Amino acid sequence: MKQLRYALESLLLIFFYGLCDILPLSVASNMGGWIGRQIGPRLAASRKAYKHLQESLPHLDDANQDQIISTMWDNLGRVIAEYPHLQEIGKYHVTLAGQEVIKTALSQGKPVILFGAHLANWEVMAPALLDQTGLKLGLVYRAPNNPVADRLLDYARSLHGRLETIPKSRSGTRRLVQTLKEGHSIGILIDQKYNEGVPVPFFGRPAMTSPAFVQLARKYDACLIPFHCVRDQGCHFTITFENPLNLDGTEIEVISRAHERLEDWITNKPGEWMWLHRRWGKSDSLDQ
Repeated sequence: MKQLRYALESLLLIFFYGLCDILPLSVASNMGGWIGRQIGPRLAASRKAYKHLQESLPHLDDANQDQIISTMWDNLGRVIAEYPHLQEIGKYHVTLAGQEVIKTALSQGKPVILFGAHLANWEVMAPALLDQTGLKLGLVYRAPNNPVADRLLDYARSLHGRLETIPKSRSGTRRLVQTLKEGHSIGILIDQKYNEGVPVPFFGRPAMTSPAFVQLARKYDACLIPFHCVRDQGCHFTITFENPLNLDGTEIEVISRAHERLEDWITNKPGEWMWLHRRWGKSDSLDQ
């Protein structure tokens, strides 16, 4: 059954990718958003999104929650439809704010670890940096279970091989370490559950988080820079790079500071985050 499901998913994804590839960027993005709004809220997965939203931002009323979940599905539909156009978006439709923070770190001879979350279209950061500044990142990603989806999305994410992609795996970890040893920079998203990680508060509840981005920054004297993406309108984005994270204190303290940045971004634009993620365990609060 799993193989049959993967085959059907692959056919649908290849068809949709090909269709979006031949459509102009704005048409593809608008179509993806419309499909997301029509189908997403009706899926069972939306119940999980509502639960996470209610537990994280309990002050919101029902109307606001409905609007946020609808916006989330609109954004997710657009992200999928925008994959064939990542290079065009990076060149012409992204404003980079605060990039002097990166330039300062690189001028000091330090590699950079850019960390963020699945906000707006998180995939456009690396193409924008490559084509607007020349900075070539190694991209850490979690591979989809479906191997066809993995190859297709990796083809798009890497800009057809122009960027190096590093899967979260044992071999990927070795490549990640080698990249930093060579003085190159990487980009990583830290808002997904990592069962072998450490529990750190995230919206008031323990979330298993990988400490690797902190460990690597310390070991290779890298500058740990937060970034977040905002969808300004349609397929136009602003990516903001913030001041480097303070690495003093324990790993838990540093990760907590990173989570505070994520919480601020998500609270400001809750419809642009992936509330579908299995980010938390069964406990609802830290003192349970």
